[in-house]
Amino acid sequence: MSPEKLIILVGDGMGDLPMAELDGKTPLEAAATPAMDFVASHGRLGRLQTVPDGFPPGSDVANLSLLGYRPEKVYSGRSPLEAASLGVDLAEGEIAFRCNLVTLAGGEDDLTMVDYSGGHIGTDEATVLINHLADKLAGGPITLYPGVSYRHLLVFKGNVESLSTVPPHDYTGQQVSNCWQAYESVPQLMDFMQQARQILAELPLNQKRHQDGKMPANGVWLWGEGKAPAMPSLAATYGLSGSLISAVDLLKGIGVYAGLDVPDIVGATGYLDTNYQGKVDAALSAIARQDMVLVHVEAPDEAGHQGLLAEKIQAIEDFDQKIVGPMLDGLKNGPSFRLVVCMDHFTPISIRTHSSQPIPFAVYDSTGEGSGQGLVYSEENGEASEILLADGAEFFRFLLDRD
Repeated sequence: MSPEKLIILVGDGMGDLPMAELDGKTPLEAAATPAMDFVASHGRLGRLQTVPDGFPPGSDVANLSLLGYRPEKVYSGRSPLEAASLGVDLAEGEIAFRCNLVTLAGGEDDLTMVDYSGGHIGTDEATVLINHLADKLAGGPITLYPGVSYRHLLVFKGNVESLSTVPPHDYTGQQVSNCWQAYESVPQLMDFMQQARQILAELPLNQKRHQDGKMPANGVWLWGEGKAPAMPSLAATYGLSGSLISAVDLLKGIGVYAGLDVPDIVGATGYLDTNYQGKVDAALSAIARQDMVLVHVEAPDEAGHQGLLAEKIQAIEDFDQKIVGPMLDGLKNGPSFRLVVCMDHFTPISIRTHSSQPIPFAVYDSTGEGSGQGLVYSEENGEASEILLADGAEFFRFLLDRD
């Protein structure tokens, strides 16, 4: 009989490759992770293919798999999920785009993506910039919605079938003129991006950021386009009630479509300075009254995209000490539970973007079920496991003891 409660703890992008700087260890292996190691050593280790063949290894696809979905059946694009988190219902013919605030340099024929996040601009400053652009440029087929930090939403009513976009975090420090010129196939979007760059560069807020030694958020980048998906809820598919805890609009949107509660956590930023305790408190409150909860932490992924080794190790250790450990402690005196530690995908520092190999997961059962092999949580130990699950549906059947 399976335990009464299911908890899934996701360290976004924790997975990595062995690094010479760490004497052949990965950041996960180099980090101090006693709580995750407890879960692995007293439970079961396995691997899950979160990204189906032919799909880009994004957090959208991968986290759908972690919630028991098969992306090839329900996925329609990243941005519609983010739209749902903001309470935006997409009408017939409307396309949602992620609208990043970014830092660009050079002219359109020699354009460089200096930073995909506008220097990890804070939400307060970012909201000022997006609202200013909305006042100046939105209208007609374009609507802008402010989100969190550098992550915002643009809804376009029109045909974009000729447009192929790329994620800006895949091009940090690289030349992106060809990617920029692709928007010429949709003149209204090209005009919006060109005007936005001119307006943002002239704003006092960005000029002050430059004076203070910060990166200015001097451009926008549209990507991850899609229409509204058709997804069954977790209640309909698995008979589960639950909550999803995250700072990231993408994850919140997945939660909305999955029929989960998606509380707003004050101080949750999606980076190293996020409100870890607030996430734990919300998760423990949710699991006391519901069947399952997923807690998502973005910081390891962000550090991987920036190529920052020390910050990635810190993010992994923070996830362990401020999420996994407190969750284990908070669950001790309650109903029986099954707790999963995992990542959604790898974000190797060497490539600064996602990769699609199977992710390692560890499952601890409070009733004592498990291999108890004494192995720590790592990419290598996950790979050595005999458990390899092909998709999210197989993963949930495994977690819920269903054939």
